[in-house]
Amino acid sequence: MRSNRFLAVGAALAIAAAGLTGCSSDSSDTSSAPADGEKVTVKIGTTDADQLAWTAFADKAKEEGIELDIVKFSEYPPVNPALDENQIEISKFQTINYQAQYNATADKDLRIVGSGEINLLGLYWKDHTSLDGIEGEEVAIPNDPSNQGRSINVLVQAGLVTLNADAPKLTPTPADIDAAQSKVSVVPVDAAQTTSAYNEGRPAVINNNFLGRAGIDPKTSVAADDPNSELAEPYINVFSVRADDVDNATYEKIVEIWQSDEVTKALEEDSNGTAVQVKRSKEDLNKILDNLTEEYR
Repeated sequence: MRSNRFLAVGAALAIAAAGLTGCSSDSSDTSSAPADGEKVTVKIGTTDADQLAWTAFADKAKEEGIELDIVKFSEYPPVNPALDENQIEISKFQTINYQAQYNATADKDLRIVGSGEINLLGLYWKDHTSLDGIEGEEVAIPNDPSNQGRSINVLVQAGLVTLNADAPKLTPTPADIDAAQSKVSVVPVDAAQTTSAYNEGRPAVINNNFLGRAGIDPKTSVAADDPNSELAEPYINVFSVRADDVDNATYEKIVEIWQSDEVTKALEEDSNGTAVQVKRSKEDLNKILDNLTEEYR
């Protein structure tokens, strides 16, 4: 285990929890999936309620006898405390990595009932369509903790960077790179500056949030992380519940609905093709969660 590097996250969570407004926890019994003709209401929290995928999700759920009472959050920190305090029943807003940080810093045990999508992180190089000629280049990567390790692993998967033998597999830093064995070097910059590096002609790993603002087509990446790779596992978006609800049949049905063709099509439109649905068992997902939580403690 390593020392906790997320004290600031923990403080933010504590503030968020203290500032939560009261909310009724009364709801219909959702422990089993609705029978034919039966209706249940499920209170679900998210930061993405305005996306097309959520409209398709709610419509499809209604067809299946599940009324989604969507609780909208404007930012991440209050959502997990709301779930812990029974103000919502289930959430869909975070990656496994974010949930692991929360469990570790808040000393909680939120679990995962199912997987959603992964938003691919790509390497972009202006006026290039492949990695040809990239050897010796400096690659700009985001310097924030949540994206830096993942960006380095994008380069690892592309065969451009080699890590030291003792480097953490899922959360490497630039200090973990074996420069002598690597084809490129990295330069950490503010995430918003990665597009500037790209426009200057340097290769850059760019978060999806900044692609649209800079007018960069997500489909022009010269490399991206593999959604089926172990290195991408921490970044799978998940449905989170309290530990007692991990086997709740209605919540399992909700996960199944999210994976439907209707929601997947809307999700692709929302993300301009950078979101890929991932189907993993809850046993696998919770094992990944537990391993990451131990790293953050």
